[in-house]
Amino acid sequence: MTMAISSGDDNDASKPPLLQSQETSEHDTPSLNSNETDDILYKVDDVPPWYVCLIFGVQHYLTMAGGTVIIPIIISSFLCMGEDDLARAALVSTVLFHLGLVTLLQTTIGVRLPIIQGGSFTYLVPTIVLLTTIHEPCSALPMANMTEVEREEVWQVRIRDVQGSIAIASLFQIVIGVSGITSLLQSWISPLTVVPTMTLVGLSLFDLTAQQAARHWGISSLTVALIVVFTQYLRNVKLPFLIYSYRKGFAVSRFRIFACFPMLLAVFISWMVCWILTVTDLLPEGSAPRTDVKGSFLNNSPWFRVPYPGQWGFPKASVAGVVSILSGTIASIIENFSNYYACARVAGVSNPPTNAINRGIGIEGIGCLLAGLIGTGSGTTCSTQNVGVIEITKVGSRRVVQYSAFLLILTGLLGKTGGLFIAIPDPVLAGILIITFAMITAAGMTSLQCIDLNSSRNLFVLGFSLFLGIALPKWLQNNPGTIRTGVVMLDQVLTVILQNPMFVGGFLGFFLDTTIPVNEYTVYSESWDKLGRERKSMSGVRAPSVAFGAKLLRPPVVPNPRQLFHHQGDSPVLGPAGLHHLQGPAPRGV
Repeated sequence: MTMAISSGDDNDASKPPLLQSQETSEHDTPSLNSNETDDILYKVDDVPPWYVCLIFGVQHYLTMAGGTVIIPIIISSFLCMGEDDLARAALVSTVLFHLGLVTLLQTTIGVRLPIIQGGSFTYLVPTIVLLTTIHEPCSALPMANMTEVEREEVWQVRIRDVQGSIAIASLFQIVIGVSGITSLLQSWISPLTVVPTMTLVGLSLFDLTAQQAARHWGISSLTVALIVVFTQYLRNVKLPFLIYSYRKGFAVSRFRIFACFPMLLAVFISWMVCWILTVTDLLPEGSAPRTDVKGSFLNNSPWFRVPYPGQWGFPKASVAGVVSILSGTIASIIENFSNYYACARVAGVSNPPTNAINRGIGIEGIGCLLAGLIGTGSGTTCSTQNVGVIEITKVGSRRVVQYSAFLLILTGLLGKTGGLFIAIPDPVLAGILIITFAMITAAGMTSLQCIDLNSSRNLFVLGFSLFLGIALPKWLQNNPGTIRTGVVMLDQVLTVILQNPMFVGGFLGFFLDTTIPVNEYTVYSESWDKLGRERKSMSGVRAPSVAFGAKLLRPPVVPNPRQLFHHQGDSPVLGPAGLHHLQGPAPRGV
């Protein structure tokens, strides 16, 4: 690990064995260009030595696990699990085991890029809406007066509803991948749909994050401060480490540890601070940061446990639940488009073809189906953090990720692993949530670079979608039972839909962007294919274009005559815009 980062520009002959290129590979993969791949130590199809795969596989595992285990921990609270219920640890282990299986499928027969499957926050909001809408709040249940069997049945009924909804919604994703209509889906989705949908994933969880952090703002703030320092101020700092090479013996190499493991380092330091404050009794009894509050999880969790389909009971589903989870499925598909292109870029290979993207979407659908059957409580998507690891380490080998998948499966079979993650104090986790949801919000706004923000039309669509996407679900949450149509099933469906900020914001963005006329003549540029779909106007100002079929809803747009010609000397010459106008508009996505 340390050696791979220390010298990316040296000649191959001068590198230690750990860095020397492997001549054996499964098959060649076309690269983008020589400048972008010169510093790639191991390309996608390269097969590094086993110890290199193990070292970097552990790195990928730790990077992904740090953020993924937060999802089952959050969901377990809405399932009404007891604070000392060992099922919390079992749920975390199940998630790790499941993600290992799906990662193997994705890297073997899916998109076949070095991508690790992680937990998806796009499923978190719909799952919370489902659990809080169809079922009674946990605070309203007499949990203290229930027997252990009754308490177990309470949370298992809830997770079975989530399982069935995820399993049925995954069929939509499988059909999208198998039928090969991802390009059509991309052509319907504009940046003004993507931005509200993805941004509201993070913004809608601000109250949950604040409640968790309020349990001890001091420890939560410490965790946040450490992550900020590691990721923003110390990311390029290389610390010396002693390494051993069988050719040169012991040597000192430098490693960017803060850039690779910022969250894990922050969790470790904050956890140690909590332990010191606990053993010195500086924290009152029962305080959230005390390490003895959750200390029983690690001791009481079984050493070995095999997750299996139906372990929480046979999955069930409702129409409202499926509709709620389906919004998370669509958001996950949108997110994957950019993840595939980003991973290909940092791994030094050409953009994945359409058939590879279709396979990737289909395999993720199968992964979500497996998640519904085995009972993870959430769907799966590509881990964005691991794409950043590849960019830092310059190791894009698929085999490394497969090693990481085996580590996920192994630790998922060890019950103690789930107990270890659950034992992390809640205020420490709250600090991670603050950074994670902040970055999800910012990532959702990246598509703004493809929008003309000088356009009052675009500003209206964006602002209205975001504002109502926050306001309407929050109002319905504070006023339960407002929707009364006389049909219970319809009431549940409407409530679940309108309480989902992602759906409200994304639907409004799509509808308004499709129906409100555009004042500029726009065409597509290839660069938007890397992010989902990028629009670029003829004048060089990026602006959203007309959605497919919208000609029936809006008047035709006539380009500015100045855009049709450019001057060559003193003579006007018909330019690309003019040729495009005479030939007619190109098909969507071209």
